[in-house]
Amino acid sequence: MSEDKEYKGLQSEERRRFLELSAKFGVTTAIVALTSCALGSREASARVAGEEQERKKAASYTMIVGTSYVLGVSRSYPIMQLDFKENIQNITNGNIYVQLAPGGQVGAGSALAQKVQIGTIQAAQHSISNFAPFAPAADVINIPYWCGENQKFVNLVTSDAWKNEINPKIEARGFKALWYPSIDPRTVAVRKGIQGPIKTPEQMRGIKFRVPNSKILQRAYRLLGANPIPVPWVEAAAAIKTGYADALDPSVEALFIFGFKDILSSVTFNAAVPDAQVYSCNLKWFKSLPSDVQEDVEFASEITMRQNHAKIPAARAYAMAEMKKAGVEFYVPTVEEKAQWVKKAGAQLPVWDDIKKELVGSQAKFDKLVEAANLQDNYYVHDV
Repeated sequence: MSEDKEYKGLQSEERRRFLELSAKFGVTTAIVALTSCALGSREASARVAGEEQERKKAASYTMIVGTSYVLGVSRSYPIMQLDFKENIQNITNGNIYVQLAPGGQVGAGSALAQKVQIGTIQAAQHSISNFAPFAPAADVINIPYWCGENQKFVNLVTSDAWKNEINPKIEARGFKALWYPSIDPRTVAVRKGIQGPIKTPEQMRGIKFRVPNSKILQRAYRLLGANPIPVPWVEAAAAIKTGYADALDPSVEALFIFGFKDILSSVTFNAAVPDAQVYSCNLKWFKSLPSDVQEDVEFASEITMRQNHAKIPAARAYAMAEMKKAGVEFYVPTVEEKAQWVKKAGAQLPVWDDIKKELVGSQAKFDKLVEAANLQDNYYVHDV
């Protein structure tokens, strides 16, 4: 995606200045100027460019961070790209300069994870589902109904159990998991023309359900009575619009960001699994940093994660408000209805035993993770 296309909504003068800065100083400088509201003034743009160039020149290390999302989406999808850049640069006292590559400029999804693994870039943001082919152990979160809620997911990935059982498996694949953005649980979102909202699994029978390339999620929706259809994310909107698929499961924030508001009739917050993300880092590069700089990067990651937690309710509210304007209905299952979902596809079912053993080694180790997901420490995250 070219910068010209990506930022076509800018006023013509700002657009010219954005492209001018991109060509002369790189897209990261242009992005910082854009988010600093400096594009309207040539003097302000020059000041930002100067500051960015000084930071880059003074830094001992450059950290390229690739993401799938353009900057400015945090209002309704708190992925925190610019915050992460600022936090790393400031907390490392300028030792690291972060060069952002947003909006799929260096790839998206699993392609980003692959580039981190081989060291083409130093870090990236991507979903855990797209992380799974490269670090399979993390895919354990996609077993339904044990860590779907925001609070349980955050409890889990910040726990000693996760750090002891999952992180070593991730690092064995060449990654350092820096932090896990929380963007609300996956949903059941159905297209216009399909009666909704979906309140119980009984209504899932025969539904053509778009799923990512995840065997766990495919199994989950099959257990719920749906007909899972793997469709790449870039083709998901077309699949829903044409009726090739009837429903899909991203968080409400992702549905809004990617333009589904005009093709959906309803969204159900059934909270089966988290629509979880991760900022991964090349482990070899991370370990090449001095120990004090490594600690600074980890602290910057911690701060950014807490900022992400604080933004979730506002981001959700904005996404829902905009989708309601387009006629989308939202539904939260009752306690009795939620129990039906869990009974049909929950992690307690023997059908998941093989996956648990494959990903974490044993039922006993999985039980430790479940215990961790239900134990709140010093983090608070809002749930629907």
